[in-house]
Amino acid sequence: MSYDEHLDRAISESDASGSAKRFSLPDPELRADGNFTLFENFQETAKQLDRDDDDVMQYLQSELGTAASIDESGRLRLTGSFKTRRVREAVDEYAEAYVLCPECGLPDTKLVEEDGTTYRQCEACGERTRAGA
Repeated sequence: MSYDEHLDRAISESDASGSAKRFSLPDPELRADGNFTLFENFQETAKQLDRDDDDVMQYLQSELGTAASIDESGRLRLTGSFKTRRVREAVDEYAEAYVLCPECGLPDTKLVEEDGTTYRQCEACGERTRAGA
């Protein structure tokens, strides 16, 4: 068997190509509350992203251009009115920039701080890239 045939066989039998499908985020459950939008399942989303609540909140604040806070129930309280689609886009952008490995596409990354720069280190393939890039 040639190298290419072995490679094709390994790729077709590999679990890595199908493993990215195990990563799915819940749809944001939003509820209007006066001048605020409550992201009801924020903690569940942050847990699925495997990132700190405050880090995700800061990113969403920046992306949505608003102030936010996490209430005692773990909900994210966004100042203003937001549609589910826009919040979902922001969460997906966060996942793309800070969670998913750009090389293998898996969510098995950890954020590593080094010399003031944050890197995304993939535990599956070993790829190391600057977070947010």
